[in-house]
Amino acid sequence: MANEGRAVVKGIFDTKRNSGYDDEIAFRYHFPRQYRAIAESLVGDWIIYREPQRNGGRRAYIATAKVIAIENDPEKPGHAYAVMDEYEELDEPVPFARDGRYWETALRSIPDPTRIGAHLQGKSIRTIPDADFAAIVRAGLSETLAADNAIRLELDPRHVDGLTQELLDLPLVEQERRIEQILMNRKIREASFRRKVCDAYDSRCAITGLRIINGGGKSEAQAAHIWSVADGGPDVVQNGIALSATVHWLFDRHLISLTDDYRILVSHNKVPSELRTLFAKQMDRIHLPEDARLWPHPAYVARHRERFSSV
Repeated sequence: MANEGRAVVKGIFDTKRNSGYDDEIAFRYHFPRQYRAIAESLVGDWIIYREPQRNGGRRAYIATAKVIAIENDPEKPGHAYAVMDEYEELDEPVPFARDGRYWETALRSIPDPTRIGAHLQGKSIRTIPDADFAAIVRAGLSETLAADNAIRLELDPRHVDGLTQELLDLPLVEQERRIEQILMNRKIREASFRRKVCDAYDSRCAITGLRIINGGGKSEAQAAHIWSVADGGPDVVQNGIALSATVHWLFDRHLISLTDDYRILVSHNKVPSELRTLFAKQMDRIHLPEDARLWPHPAYVARHRERFSSV
């Protein structure tokens, strides 16, 4: 075990847009040599990604992931990659401070808030206590774990197993203590993904355009992965698309796919004739989120299309 014989710690990885580093944070985090020792101390443990305010960042904690290895950058001496797994975006960015109180214990000990920025210089990778990690992540998953959203997200007793229900029924403090189990629970991860994707698409099927909301606020549209999780795809909105049940079935079997400009591809010789009317507007662009940053990632669409072409 990578962390055998040492205290278990959690970490923070600061990530900035257009930073110049070769990051794809769902899979790898690029860093210079001065952070090597601390990054290695986090192998086998969880981290939270935080966006500082620089480069248009949200000054918030945005996602979690697990560090599984450190590898040298073969192209850039003195740099390395943290290899990441189990990446999950939080429901909403968690602000760096809440009501003027910082989440990180080390920052709360600084008497002058104007010195926080100076304190964080050279600390783009840093450790935090388990309790800080758990509190931030629990706050970041508050929408998914809210009892009012259980039916909508299929986290009601009809859809979950006993262990998942036990985690959902715990009081907040106990959920924080078992936060790693919550992060690894597939039902809860799927619910979080479903919420973000359906919200991004306004609960409307991207292909048929239909928007139907059932009892408990549950959308008839489902959250489909473009690059399947089983094949290594991440639980991120850009790897999701809202689809009605029948269209989802066809999409998962690669009988329909998307062009680079988000138009529909149909395997007419394999899609049942009675379903082809769903694609009458095949040449129109699909319904997409208002926020272009949430549109399907071209690389994930290309992966799906490769499978469509081979079916």
